[in-house]
Amino acid sequence: MNFLDGALFPENQEKLVITAAPYGPEWIPSDFPEDIAVSMDEQVQKAVDCYNAGASVLHVHVREADGKGSKRLSKFNELLTGLRVAVPDMVLQVGGSISFAPESEGEAAKWLSDDTRHMLAELTPQPDQVTVTVNTVQMNILEQMEPADYAGTSLAEPATSVAYREMVVPAGPGWVEEHVRRLIAASIQSAFQFYNINSFETVERMMRRGVYKGPLVMNWVAIGGGMDAPNLYNLANFVRATPDGAVLTLESSMRNVLPVNMIAIAMGLHVRCGIEDNLWTQDRKSKIGTVRQIEQLVRISREFGREVASGREARAICKIGVFYDSVEETLAKNGFAPNREPRRDSVEHRRAA
Repeated sequence: MNFLDGALFPENQEKLVITAAPYGPEWIPSDFPEDIAVSMDEQVQKAVDCYNAGASVLHVHVREADGKGSKRLSKFNELLTGLRVAVPDMVLQVGGSISFAPESEGEAAKWLSDDTRHMLAELTPQPDQVTVTVNTVQMNILEQMEPADYAGTSLAEPATSVAYREMVVPAGPGWVEEHVRRLIAASIQSAFQFYNINSFETVERMMRRGVYKGPLVMNWVAIGGGMDAPNLYNLANFVRATPDGAVLTLESSMRNVLPVNMIAIAMGLHVRCGIEDNLWTQDRKSKIGTVRQIEQLVRISREFGREVASGREARAICKIGVFYDSVEETLAKNGFAPNREPRRDSVEHRRAA
């Protein structure tokens, strides 16, 4: 991205897109009963509350009536149906690359099979986005957390801690390319989850080969444990590679979330918050729910002078429903340099040979 003179002035920046992640699939209801929605009506109402607070993108996971994380597509369909009525302008983003909600206290996370993950392209009604993990990577979400971050929660139980510490995100090239193809066929946008510069470069190559032809909408996921750490050097390296036509949201975990989001607001990037990412106020004197986190970011953004995007404005910024017809158009619309053309003398040399 090019940060020319005036790039830090709010009048030269897009409105802020706030992604809310309120469902917290790694937690069980007893971890934060005041904020974790359990019934279907409560899950829909949580989306309404997030939207009214200022969020324009909803990161969707689903719980069963008993509070357990749902693995059933029918439950996703049920929630999506309710959300389309309750928050029609909100961008609905299904967390689709992995599913890691505990089935019960102390029980390790269970991964969806590849076939089931591909079935996310068959959700009805269709979500606007499905998150797509790129390149198999370690996902030790506990590595950069402090023990106080999860003390007294289900993550502190030995079996669950081991499961989350040892988690691996399965996202090999065959699965990623097939998943993207199915999402495109269903007119669902791929919301890429980039853990470092390598996964970003893989998607750039997919664009250059014509595997993915759509807007580059992505999260930089800086949570450590096999992914980038949330520091300025990693971020600068990632942003330097990001073309001007892309949409970049910053994501981190626990008490790193607020400072990382403040950096994003100042730079004209976009933010994500919610109990899936963080449970605590910065002084860790109390837990902070998703709606309060959204309200905090809205207040900070207004202090910066940067307006917050509505649902319809977020749809335009993220180019929901937009796909491209060619490799050349994809590269140009996203702000990448065109593919390299063969040197003329090399072509003539091959013909002569």
